[in-house]
Amino acid sequence: MTQPIIRISALQKQFGDQTVLRGIDLDVQPGDRIAILGASGSGKSTFLRCLNFMEHPSQGRIELQGQPIGSVMGTGKVNYAQAQLCSVRQVVGMVFQQFNLFGHMTVLANVMEGLVTVLGLPTSMARDRAMVQLAKVGMADKATAFPAHLSGGQQQRVAIARALAMEPQVLLLDEPTSSLDPELASEVLHVIRSLAEEGRTMLLVTHELGFAYHYANKVLFLADGQIYEAGTPEQVLKNPQKELTQRFLERFTAFHF
Repeated sequence: MTQPIIRISALQKQFGDQTVLRGIDLDVQPGDRIAILGASGSGKSTFLRCLNFMEHPSQGRIELQGQPIGSVMGTGKVNYAQAQLCSVRQVVGMVFQQFNLFGHMTVLANVMEGLVTVLGLPTSMARDRAMVQLAKVGMADKATAFPAHLSGGQQQRVAIARALAMEPQVLLLDEPTSSLDPELASEVLHVIRSLAEEGRTMLLVTHELGFAYHYANKVLFLADGQIYEAGTPEQVLKNPQKELTQRFLERFTAFHF
């Protein structure tokens, strides 16, 4: 078996007295398409944010391409250097539920921003790379538009292009369609599916269970900050073995595979 691109060991996260993640172990292999399901408050978004180090784990370790992130201090606490985390975020990109575009910048400028300020690319090179990614998500014709003039689905596609422009090896998507109506959501899901067909490594938090069934090669069901059930889409979505998973899926009687 190939080396995992991400290895997560005993990951825990506390916010004050509240424990949100309770010891998650997971290997993410290159090309994995992992759908993450669970009720509100189960720790899904926090889990993704820890993988991108927007939240620092309270305990446990994360390895990226075989290298542990952070250094263990004498107290046993892990110290995370900002320079290393910047490098991690270039490898592990993230797309948020809210699009987080800069309203005062054009679509093209939004996608170019990280290329220029983080990677230090010349403007001409950044523009070319940004346009390639905008074309990939069907937004090249909106390059000079401002976010306020776009639909929610279009803004989310721009946000995906912005993440892709940094050429990450892993893409994290945190409920990217949850704030969209069904027609706009389908635009975004079509883009995500095309990325999956390219063989990209992706972790997707979603309530689009029908999409998860067709998109993912692995499904995780989180409950109480733990991986409660995991397996193939067939195993978890069609033949769940555990009670909480079964009860969760019963609430989605309208979806079809």
